[in-house]
Amino acid sequence: MSTGECWWLTGALIYPQLANRIRAQIAAGDYPAGSLLPSESALVQRFHVARTTVRRSLAVLEDEGLIVTLPGKGRVVKSADAQIQRSYRYQEIAVILRRQIQTGSFAVGTLLPSEQVLRRQHGASRNTVRHALAELEREGLIATEHGRGRFVRPLPD
Repeated sequence: MSTGECWWLTGALIYPQLANRIRAQIAAGDYPAGSLLPSESALVQRFHVARTTVRRSLAVLEDEGLIVTLPGKGRVVKSADAQIQRSYRYQEIAVILRRQIQTGSFAVGTLLPSEQVLRRQHGASRNTVRHALAELEREGLIATEHGRGRFVRPLPD
């Protein structure tokens, strides 16, 4: 079925049917890896369903790992071999710091660079750096000691 073609969806649970249609279109190459899916409103118009139905269908596909939601961009078809680019700068900084912790560049107990040093290294604002550090702290990779700084914690097993 081409992307312009639409057949009515009927029945009690429509969102699984819609998820199946979109899944089939992804498998057929109508939406190749890395491409944006149509917006929710476009899918509502194409399939003549409620926005909630579209959202539930897309949530199914996201849970399956077929698509990923990028805030401010939309839903993108994921590929098995390609990593979807992160959408926010703080996430990119967190990835870099996480990799340094996991590879041992920052050993357990090591004091992380200050916010000011990280700001200069990454060309980011203080809030962006703080957001990245908060993400690492939520993951249990770093700990903050008030008045002393942020330290690398032992990696969880």
